[in-house]
Amino acid sequence: MTSAPRVLVIDDEAQIRKFLDIGLRAEGYEVLLAANAADGLALAATRSPDLVILDIGLPDREGHEVLAELRQWTQVPVIMLSVRDAESEKVKALDAGANDYVTKPFGIQELMARLRALMRGRQGEPEAMQRYDDGRLAIDLGRREVWLEGEPLSLTRKEYAVLALLLRHAGRVVTQQQLLREIWGATHTHDSHYLRIVVGKLRQKLGDDPTTPRWLKTEPGVGYRFISGS
Repeated sequence: MTSAPRVLVIDDEAQIRKFLDIGLRAEGYEVLLAANAADGLALAATRSPDLVILDIGLPDREGHEVLAELRQWTQVPVIMLSVRDAESEKVKALDAGANDYVTKPFGIQELMARLRALMRGRQGEPEAMQRYDDGRLAIDLGRREVWLEGEPLSLTRKEYAVLALLLRHAGRVVTQQQLLREIWGATHTHDSHYLRIVVGKLRQKLGDDPTTPRWLKTEPGVGYRFISGS
């Protein structure tokens, strides 16, 4: 019998902890709760959670500091929570090693969808990152081939590189800086217009409407996310 995935919630707001405890348990997760950084780090070290939901504003330490400490010894997926919705805060968290970022207030269904995406990525990463096929779009990273509706899709080198990088991190936000650094190089991390042009052309070829995306979702001012087609 497979044990239930274990989620650690580190948040100083009692209402948020209760809200997440009820919602997560209803979805079949085992839940660990901590009201401050010290207790959260202790639980992370001793109870080996499968995912951490971490608030940025904690009473004893900043969530960014907790994330940095976690990343010294674990790559467990981390979803950051915050009332701060500034783009710079999101980019800071994601570049520091967070896997996703959710702004308060949030809906439980949105959070659960992001959590499931991260859990799927962790459980099936070696195979999932090599091939994707939802019946309409098929991507084979090993063969460097893309098909749409059963027909080969011709992509430029940069278009393919963006699509492949997003697929390798499916379900997670990839920041503009990360995309620019890995595809264009370290000297181009501020040339976001290059990325916008390539993503725009990629969407045209995929027939992916940015207002109702099937595969490529924009996280405004932060980056992009590959989402599974339904």
